[in-house]
Amino acid sequence: MWGKKDKKVKVRSKAGAADTLITQDTHITGDIQFKGVLYIDGHVKGDVRADELEMSLLTIGKHGVIEGQVEVPHVVVLGKVTGDVHASEHIELQSTAHIDGNVYYKLIEMAMGAEVNGQMLHREDKPKLLNHDGNAEAEAPAGEKKEPQVGDSSVVKGKAKESVVDS
Repeated sequence: MWGKKDKKVKVRSKAGAADTLITQDTHITGDIQFKGVLYIDGHVKGDVRADELEMSLLTIGKHGVIEGQVEVPHVVVLGKVTGDVHASEHIELQSTAHIDGNVYYKLIEMAMGAEVNGQMLHREDKPKLLNHDGNAEAEAPAGEKKEPQVGDSSVVKGKAKESVVDS
């Protein structure tokens, strides 16, 4: 009545909110490409990739199984993944998580009991360097040599010889 206002606020809860849901009794053979939030509690035999670079979230539920590669910025794992996981932003491994493959991550949270049978490799965005032409080029990964290109200032045609002058 007095002093009370009708408040209609749209709130999207974090827990359980998903744009796409793959339930426990669902089996999918083939690759999945998605945008937004995807919750998998079924069985997927194929790769799972996100269209959006920073905003997409994949949650693999307790009954969820993925046989394939995962490339999603934000990943929460409660189930099983057989294949490499590329989480360009954040990955959270709950106590029931089981991954048979390498995990590439920027930030990681791992609960006691989570299992990873593979390498855990930290990836950080490397700043691009400018070459002498003013063009941006990515830095070569550690241990990898960048091949010089003709026209680079680092490429010298011919051999330099040392001259000795007798006086």
